[in-house]
Amino acid sequence: MSATVLPLPEPRTVRLSPDDNVVVAVDAIAPGHAVEGVTATARVPKGHKMATAPVAEGAPIRKFGQIIGFASRPIAPGEWVHEHNVGLGEAKGDFARDYRFTEEARPTEPLPKPEQATFEGYRRADGRVGTRNYLGVLTSVNCSATVARFIAEEVNRSRILDEYPTIDGIIPLVHGTGCAYDLKGEGAEILKRTQWGYAANPNMGGVIMVGLGCEGFQIDRWKRAYGIEESETFRSFTIQETGGTRRSVEAGVAAIREMLPAVARARRESVPASELVLALQCGGSDGYSGITANPALGAAVDLLVRHGGTAILSETPEIYGAEHLLTARAATREIGEKLVAMIRWWEEYTARNGGEMNNNPSPGNKAGGLTTILEKSLGATAKGGTTTLTGVYRYAEPVTAKGFVYMDTPGFDPVAATGQVAGGANVLCFTTGRGSAYGCKPTPSIKLATNSEIYRRMEEDMDINCGDILDGVSIEDKGREIFETVLRVASGAPSKSEQLGYGDAEFVPWQVGAVM
Repeated sequence: MSATVLPLPEPRTVRLSPDDNVVVAVDAIAPGHAVEGVTATARVPKGHKMATAPVAEGAPIRKFGQIIGFASRPIAPGEWVHEHNVGLGEAKGDFARDYRFTEEARPTEPLPKPEQATFEGYRRADGRVGTRNYLGVLTSVNCSATVARFIAEEVNRSRILDEYPTIDGIIPLVHGTGCAYDLKGEGAEILKRTQWGYAANPNMGGVIMVGLGCEGFQIDRWKRAYGIEESETFRSFTIQETGGTRRSVEAGVAAIREMLPAVARARRESVPASELVLALQCGGSDGYSGITANPALGAAVDLLVRHGGTAILSETPEIYGAEHLLTARAATREIGEKLVAMIRWWEEYTARNGGEMNNNPSPGNKAGGLTTILEKSLGATAKGGTTTLTGVYRYAEPVTAKGFVYMDTPGFDPVAATGQVAGGANVLCFTTGRGSAYGCKPTPSIKLATNSEIYRRMEEDMDINCGDILDGVSIEDKGREIFETVLRVASGAPSKSEQLGYGDAEFVPWQVGAVM
């Protein structure tokens, strides 16, 4: 009796544009397998690329219909396309971006108020709406970080917060700077904006600021700069003036006890989705990011903009090479040129520090199938959807425009998200293919897995599986699922990272300039 040998199923692949000369392997491709009429000559890992046409040395590699790099040697059909045969090369003149300012900008009329979705949020005195109600302990300098942590630990140990169920908790927001830098320089301005942005974020019900006393970041100067006054929801003091560590901890705990009734008065009420400010993040990206989770998040952003809300795209090193897709959507030429100026600053900044923009992607990104920063950027930019770019902001600058906006930040996720939260983000969506572990108090973080394998492996960390897009779920349906999840989390449902307790250690202001 002879056994019947069944043919192996053809590996699934995705061609993202008719102009592409590569396909993306949804499943690993073994040598000898035929895909789209091309026989693989080497193993192609899942999430990686296979050539479907000959590519001459120095010729462009195209994915998404865009250039993602140049062949560093001749590439034959069926070859695995990655670092060993692709780079940015010296052909930068062949990659001059046409910024086409405003050409694709289209006005987006928000839905009438009665048709807008709603969520349950905290309306603050300044009119903005929070999705959480936290007490924060800010520090002016790293020298006061331990006291801030001691204050939070003592409050939690006393269990006094049990008497105030409308308060989500207390956060010690400590950092590693605040002194020994140019007090009139860019780094000092960034730290001032970041601290004010967190103090004013609508997810904060109350704040105390703890300093050492002799540091460069002087609390009194900061308060004068932003017109901050002591109140029932804001207190400040320094360790040196208060009399040392123990007395400062006692003073901090006493201040919080006095603030609790005022913070606890906040109540959730139905508010329109136009009050949402959604931060967009991706980390631990892979070859699926630009195919599944990022475009699905973009579809959710388009929905949010139609409902009158705001979404913030960031991570300038990770839109590098794809910025022309954003400048073409800029509402005005001035907005587009502001973004280009940020790109030029980053080119100079990395060169000054002995780096280059293609140092990003990370090793994990490359293991997941991303070859160059151009490829990563094209996928990352998809998080921003398709609507008009209505504003461009510096790091931690207050976001005031409605719709889709951009904020200049590094690509390092905690630093980037810190800037967005300082800008006013009251909820955050974070896509990941490799499995980033991240949370962000006071702003809830919703994790989107780009592939089903990482979702199953890290299900306790992941809120939404976008890998099922590869099985036939539409981008539009997944975008709607993300949008509805954002509304639910904004209304108080805990995200997975909140359930795990993430967020106390993710306050990381961007440190720019010399430390002296």
